[in-house]
Amino acid sequence: MGFEDILHVIKGRRSIREFIDKEIPREHLTKIVEAGVWAPSGSNIQPWEFIVVDDVKMIEKVKLVSPGLFGNPKALIVICVNRAKYERGGSQGRLIALMDASMAAQNIMLEAYSLGVGSCPIASFNKLAVKELLKIPEHVEPVLIISLGYPSKWPDPPKRRPLKEVVHLNEYGRPYEG
Repeated sequence: MGFEDILHVIKGRRSIREFIDKEIPREHLTKIVEAGVWAPSGSNIQPWEFIVVDDVKMIEKVKLVSPGLFGNPKALIVICVNRAKYERGGSQGRLIALMDASMAAQNIMLEAYSLGVGSCPIASFNKLAVKELLKIPEHVEPVLIISLGYPSKWPDPPKRRPLKEVVHLNEYGRPYEG
């Protein structure tokens, strides 16, 4: 895979909310969460914890407390941050842990797409209810859910602002001419 292939994956990934009834092989789920483990991490603290949920009944229970979770995904990955780990990062520890978790989430979604699996990040969920349902300990905080499944269709990409509008060269306001 070349660098151009990576950009192709980045541009192709979409948020998928409608899935077909097809199981995700365990080896694909393993690759998907492994991609999260390999995300960058401030001071290599690796504050993340991942809970893979592939039990249909548990997915339904999580859906009941997650207004942002649509469709019938075949799996969920609940991304959490571990307070015991991120507190070692000092006053900025939690913020950096959230950035680390965000980078892990992006890796997860890109790997899923590369395997033909659709994904959607969900921030709209009841954290306390999810903690209780999944028996998450007090020092671990769920911060994002990623739904996974094979898409009923891949949507077209939305328009993006042009580089000259969002990229600046050497100082703010000086357009980058690529």
